Order: sequence, then structure tokens, then C-alpha cells
Amino acid sequence: MDCLDFLLTSDVPAPCFVLDEARLRANAAILDTVQQRTGVKILLALKAFAAWSTFPLLSRAGSGPLWGVCASSVDEARLGREDFGGEVHAFAAAWTREEVDELLPLVDHLVFNSPAQWQQFRPVVNGWNQSSAAAATGRIVSCGLRINPEHSEGAVAIYNPCSPGSRLGIRPCLLQVQDMAGISGLHFHTLCEQGADALARTLDAVEQKFGPYLPLCRWINMGGGHHITREGYDLDLLCVCLDRWSKRYGAQLYLEPGEAVALNAGWLTATVLDIVSADMPVAVLDVSAACHMPDVLEMPYRPEVFYRNESRPGERLRAAEAGAGAWTCRLAGKSCLAGDVIGEYSFARPLEPGQRLVFGDMAIYSMVKTTTFNGLRLPSIAICATEEGEMVFRLLRQFTYHDFRGRLS
Repeated sequence: MDCLDFLLTSDVPAPCFVLDEARLRANAAILDTVQQRTGVKILLALKAFAAWSTFPLLSRAGSGPLWGVCASSVDEARLGREDFGGEVHAFAAAWTREEVDELLPLVDHLVFNSPAQWQQFRPVVNGWNQSSAAAATGRIVSCGLRINPEHSEGAVAIYNPCSPGSRLGIRPCLLQVQDMAGISGLHFHTLCEQGADALARTLDAVEQKFGPYLPLCRWINMGGGHHITREGYDLDLLCVCLDRWSKRYGAQLYLEPGEAVALNAGWLTATVLDIVSADMPVAVLDVSAACHMPDVLEMPYRPEVFYRNESRPGERLRAAEAGAGAWTCRLAGKSCLAGDVIGEYSFARPLEPGQRLVFGDMAIYSMVKTTTFNGLRLPSIAICATEEGEMVFRLLRQFTYHDFRGRLS
């Protein structure tokens, strides 16, 4: 029995995010294969997955293979330093002086989005690196610049860091050789849930636009969006690309996928509360797209839905496209937002109040983006693991009124 079968046949809480330990380990093993073949260092992007209870499975400080984390804020950097171990890299579109002061004791790499920010904070970084406090940590902060190769691979504009007008990264015409003084590496990011072919095209664009600067780098960070653990991903092409750049520039290469680390490694349990008649039947659930699965509305993203075959309780079924099955309905959340709709699906038979549904691929972005809009409580968090041949379910966190009240004043 795997985690999904367990969730469909057992009386576990709902709504609940359930982490799938077996799949996390499988993803980590694939990523480690890339590291072993190429010498690249892979970091966990905390913006996608920050479930710290699983860090010992992923970090080299525990039993996992990953070298560290990349952070987009002071709080992510602190979480990485305190709970993950290894290297901590940080980038944001802009930093304040207060943030830089907090980051310096936490990070190994600090990346700036413009030459102006680097010049503003270069004296601060240098002062830290020469201080007794830095000596006590045993780390020297290495600084980098984010570049924009003006090469788009992303299909959805809101997630495309190289879309026209993007504020992310320095364009080729705006980077000068003198800007590289004191800089150890370059960072670029063009991908979103994409394959090695997209990376290969990106690398060609980076060499065309920023070729003279690459030999100056001690490290090169190729960003995230690499769907390395997806079925059918071309691992051989990825390794060829990484080997070529490693030999050509002699720099330490980094990848910072978030989704690939926890892809298909989490579930969200839900319960049908009511069936409402509209232009089609609407199943109102105890989960919300707006509050618990925001990528459904932002991306847009259509999650897979699984349910138990009531005729054969040990069998699981996958909901199909609207109209493809015997009964079609709209799945919707319980918030007051009119557009709190997950999507239209078809089922083998009509859903009923009290019925259990399980949404797939809910470890990435969902948990880190949840909100308490309407005062809806966040789903609990749990993990499924196999121990001595038995599936074990552990409830890690439940949320209460105090979590809602505590974020307000």
C-alpha cells in the first residue's frame, strides 16, 4: 500500500497536507545522481517547499544529498541556516540595509539584482567579512549578480522572469566589466517547470549575451525551474550541458530547483460538504483554491483528483476531464470568493456529502502560499512513511484560531 491508497482507505484528518516520504526520497535520489555525474551542487528553493520537518531527509547534514538552500528573504535564510544546514544562498529583487545586516551572519552567497545595489552594500559586506563576527562563523560571504539573458522559456507571463519589462536581473547592455569588481559569480533563471532542452537554449543565450563575464566567475548559479524529477526528463542532456560548462569555465555550478525536490511528494485530503445545483452540480469542499491551493487560480494549475471506488473500496480512481465520465461537476472551495473554484471534473458516479477526495502534487507551492482569508483554518500537516513494511501516518501540525489571530493586530 502506498501513501495515496492509505489516505483513501484510512480515517485520516481532512483537510490535511500529507507529505509522502517515499516520494521525497525518490526525488532526492534522482537529484543526487545528477550531482554525482556532474559535480553540480543542488540547493532546495525554499520558496517552493519549506516543510522543515523533512529537511533531515534532504540535507547532507542529515541523510539526504542536497548541499543547502536558496532563500528569497531573511526568514527563509534563517530557516535554512538553523534547520537545513549546509550552504545558504540568498537573492531578492532588492535588499534593505536592515535585511543585509541580518543576512550576513546567515548566508554563504548573497546575490544582488543590480550594480547599484552591489555598490551600495559592497562596503557593508566587506566590513562584515573582515570582522571578528565573521571569523567566528568561519564563513566569508561571496557576492554575485543576477543577470537577465533576455531569453524567455516560461509560458505563463507572471512566472516568466525574462518577460518584457521584467525587473529581475541585469540586462546585457547594463552590465559593465567594472561592475564585476568584487563579484564571485553570476546567477540567472529563465525556467518554470521545464526540461533540459529549455536549459540548453538558455545556456546558449547566456553565452551569447554575457560570454566575456563567465570566465571571471568562481561559481555560476543556473537558477530553478528544472523539472529534473519529472517522468521523461532528459537527465543525459542535463548532464551534458553541466559538464560542458564546468569544463569550459572551471566554475562551481549550482542548480536551485524547488519543485523537482518535492514533485508529486504531497497530497491534500478533502471532504465533500455539499452538492449545490447551478449550471452544473457544484461540490463544495472543506478546502479552498484561494486559501489552500492558490496556484490553481494564479498559474493556472489543474491538480489531479483521486477518490475511492465505492463499488470496490480497495480500488482508487482518478477523476477525469469534464464530460469524460458518467457524472461531471465543478469542485469549489468554501470561501466567500465567487471564483474559489478548483475546476470541472467527471466521476464514475455522483459525489456525496462526506466523501473523501485527495488532490495530488500538493507539497510544492501550496503549503508556502496558504492564507487565512475568511478566517479559514489552514489544513493540518502530516507525513506518511513506511516503517517495517507498514504505512505510518504522523500528524505534525494542526492550526487553530490563535494562528489566525496571531498574524493580525
